[in-house]
Amino acid sequence: MKLKHFFLFLTLAIIGFVGCNSASETNTETVYGNPPAEGFNMAGSDAKAIAIADEVMEAMGGRKAWDDTRHICWNFFGRRELIWDKWTGNVRIDSGESTYLININDDTGKVFREGNEIEVNADSMQVLVNRGKSIWINDSYWLVMPYKLKDSGVTLKYVGEEATEDGRAADKLNLTFEGVGRTPQNMYYVWVDKETKLVSQWAYYPNTSTEAPQFVNPWIEYAKYEDIMLSGSRGRGKMEDIMVFDELPESVYTSAEKPTLKPANTSE
Repeated sequence: MKLKHFFLFLTLAIIGFVGCNSASETNTETVYGNPPAEGFNMAGSDAKAIAIADEVMEAMGGRKAWDDTRHICWNFFGRRELIWDKWTGNVRIDSGESTYLININDDTGKVFREGNEIEVNADSMQVLVNRGKSIWINDSYWLVMPYKLKDSGVTLKYVGEEATEDGRAADKLNLTFEGVGRTPQNMYYVWVDKETKLVSQWAYYPNTSTEAPQFVNPWIEYAKYEDIMLSGSRGRGKMEDIMVFDELPESVYTSAEKPTLKPANTSE
């Protein structure tokens, strides 16, 4: 957790303990809030869309729970396995015979094939590290997008009320991007369930001028992992082996040897 968040929460926790009632706990969570990431287009986003994004964050466990979450692991539709340290930016990707051990914050890392480190010049290694980061950008968005509605470079607009393909009442949001990621020209529509306040569907467009979505997927089968909610099912396919850990051995992010992790307890 960032230090400013830690000290803010520590102060509020003391206040809440002294008060020792539900109202104090609610006020603590409210003050912690859900501030936008630096670079979020606050001026260009709708107030209603921002308010709905905050409701989504609360329904997913709350911003504090998300900030406190450290290691997230998942299997991306059977194609590859990822382990991500949110606090340090370390990422492990096991994909077929290749293993990427990279840091998405400073764009450094190593790549192994069949357990042997690939020995190439610096430029070629950077290409491989960038490939690993692109995998992480894509695969993590499929899993944790609801936590990134107020991310850097995002403009968030309220479209209106529209039912999902399976008939669930929802508020529809539009996400566009500027100057971030590998494909800032992409656009998404996101449906937020009226009752649960969870993302219930999304639609992807390669760019803002595309008339028809490239895909529309449901977000279903949410479960609680430690203190946060995640959905692995996109209807026709699932991300499995989802786990959340407070601590993992350093070797997870430094050794080519694939770790064996015990599945975390989940609850519907």
